[in-house]
Amino acid sequence: MARVAAIDCGTNSIRLLVADVTTSDSGERSLRDVHREMRVVRLGQGVDATGELHPDAIARTRAALVDYTNILRRKGTERVRMVATSATRDAANKDRFFDMTREVLGVEAEVITGDEEARLSFTGAVSDLDPGEGPFLVSDIGGGSTELVLGAWNGVLGDVEAARSVDIGCVRLTERCLRGDPPTEADVEEAVRVTRDILAEAFEAVPTAKTNTWIGVAGTVTTLVALTKDLPQYDPAEIHLARIGLDRIRETTAKLLTMSHDERAALGPMHPGRVDVICGGALIVRTLADHLESRGVTELVSSEHDILDGIAFSLA
Repeated sequence: MARVAAIDCGTNSIRLLVADVTTSDSGERSLRDVHREMRVVRLGQGVDATGELHPDAIARTRAALVDYTNILRRKGTERVRMVATSATRDAANKDRFFDMTREVLGVEAEVITGDEEARLSFTGAVSDLDPGEGPFLVSDIGGGSTELVLGAWNGVLGDVEAARSVDIGCVRLTERCLRGDPPTEADVEEAVRVTRDILAEAFEAVPTAKTNTWIGVAGTVTTLVALTKDLPQYDPAEIHLARIGLDRIRETTAKLLTMSHDERAALGPMHPGRVDVICGGALIVRTLADHLESRGVTELVSSEHDILDGIAFSLA
């Protein structure tokens, strides 16, 4: 058994998982959570427009990392891996960010490719699924990018057939297209056009027609599922492996698009850091649902396990 720590620093949030990973004689791995935490730091603030990480965003991320580092020490973590994704890949001043992470955490943060991000997400997402439900399509909608990965799962290892990351996420789409509060019809039409155009690249690379089970991971999907289930507050136990019909996803998206900022903020399961960007994320989910429904998919399975779990498994 190894006690490991995984840190995922995305465009919108930074998340920590401390877990015990056990590997059996047959090679099967199991994960037991010790500590799991998420903070919205909006590292990608303005990157799409300026090409640089904002000093305030770096400061917010540093504050979260200082706290995370203290948790790692208290929990007796043996190994740690931190990955950084879309916002840092795009930033002209990314060296400032990596100098900060090295100073605070004591290890190098890795800028992983979109395809590596998708592979790690796949491993984490399918770990609790019945292999017979494959092939699986895992979608990971982040702040700045969306990853699609198609593959199979035999209960021990994932077999990835195809993966693609494209530059569309809840923060990027919101900053680019959704200007009104609530978004105007013109805002929504523009956002849908942009999303379809960018996702077309992923659909060309990933044979989505082979999908038997669609799994959605990360905060946009889990928040949508919590809202669709009318949960009074966010409850991971109710959300993990929940199955939601695609029409219900569309209904929830339509409701969100009519709400003001304050109305969205008042929703019980809504994290304060997602209020501004949930509409953009929901439109990406809805576009995926429309595409996959035409290929025979009828529901979305939400998973609380994602790239964090995949990173932790990679340390075993």
